[in-house]
Amino acid sequence: MVDIRPFKAIRYTSKAGDAEDLITQPYDKIDPEMQKEYYQKSPYNYCRLILPLEQNKYEVANERITQWLKEGIMAKETQPAIFVSRQEFTLDGKKYERTGLIAALRLYAYSENTVFPHEGTYKAPKADRLNMLRTVQKDLEPVFLIYQDQEKKTIAFLEETAKTKPVIQVTDSLQVRHTVWVVTDPEKIKQLQANLSAKTMVITDGHHRYESALAHRDEMRSKGNWTEDSAFNFHMSYMVPVQEEGLVVLPTHRLLKEYKLTPEVLEGFKFFFEVSEIKPTVEAIETFLKNHADEHAFCVYDGSKAYGLTLKHDKAVYDFVNANVSKETKIFDVVILRDIVFKHVLKTGQLNMDENIIYVRWTKAAVEKVDRREATIAFLVNPINAKTVAEIAQQHELLPEKSTDFYPKMVSGLMMMDISASEKL
Repeated sequence: MVDIRPFKAIRYTSKAGDAEDLITQPYDKIDPEMQKEYYQKSPYNYCRLILPLEQNKYEVANERITQWLKEGIMAKETQPAIFVSRQEFTLDGKKYERTGLIAALRLYAYSENTVFPHEGTYKAPKADRLNMLRTVQKDLEPVFLIYQDQEKKTIAFLEETAKTKPVIQVTDSLQVRHTVWVVTDPEKIKQLQANLSAKTMVITDGHHRYESALAHRDEMRSKGNWTEDSAFNFHMSYMVPVQEEGLVVLPTHRLLKEYKLTPEVLEGFKFFFEVSEIKPTVEAIETFLKNHADEHAFCVYDGSKAYGLTLKHDKAVYDFVNANVSKETKIFDVVILRDIVFKHVLKTGQLNMDENIIYVRWTKAAVEKVDRREATIAFLVNPINAKTVAEIAQQHELLPEKSTDFYPKMVSGLMMMDISASEKL
């Protein structure tokens, strides 16, 4: 049973300045250059909390929150609320709207079959976010989840709420328009809770945050003196129906740092794939992927040449794939890429994020990183759709790390949630 609660949000006040100078992309999307830009935007920019430049970043973040609350830069609401949040954006010339709700979602161990992950995680980011939680005792960024709403009851609630006056309207650096409405009416909240109670949730973004919050919850419980209403049993979450038309998933391309496209590697590919040389341009790569969207297809680029790879319709290939690839998830390109291309042909072994593999959202950015020699080879993939992600997660199957990119991200800085020991929901 899904338990969501309203919470007393901590938000910026008008004293903080223009909201566009305060909000940021999520902490794991902020590179060093963006970090510096955010710092220059405002002395109160949210990057100074989620990803401080200073060495003792956890303590610095905590001191800043305390100071900003004291100075009235931020303030905690007096009334518990849930929020409706909408993102309006343009992608490839087409306009989209994605609407969901922000509330405190009770934390469930994956074994409880209420909240499901859809991809694996790394230890280092979890340790980092756990240290941040321990120190600041706040949920600084939401976890992003999806759920089924075939009867469209929550969709109707979202649409109705969006007719009222918003409390936040801001455009981020990617030209995404974020609008937030507040709901405090106890009867409306009760109805929403009832409509969501029988649902299951699938994490789309924020697996590291969610798992860190579970670890933090267990630590807090081990100290005793807690109740089911203690705020640390919950996490601030953004929840979107799978039926929402603006639920867009982008591909996440893989860039390797230590491997090269040698003639031997190309020969290795040819056992499994039809290999065709294509123009080494962004346009040619994207065209190839689009034209092979219904097949297991990739593009590979090494700075001078590009090739299109399409899995062969061949018994020997299928037998190998069936024997060496995860049963439920072998239908996914990213799984075939990991288990056949990386493990079998390239013999990569364990790949560690940022150390020997980089994940990139846009084809152009992937190509540029190889051109700048930040990586030696790029593997470009097609996206997975949201409905399939939800279905596979609920079969207890995990995709490889960073398999999906639900776009756009929820910006950080719209609100935070207090999870200190004394806070109740």
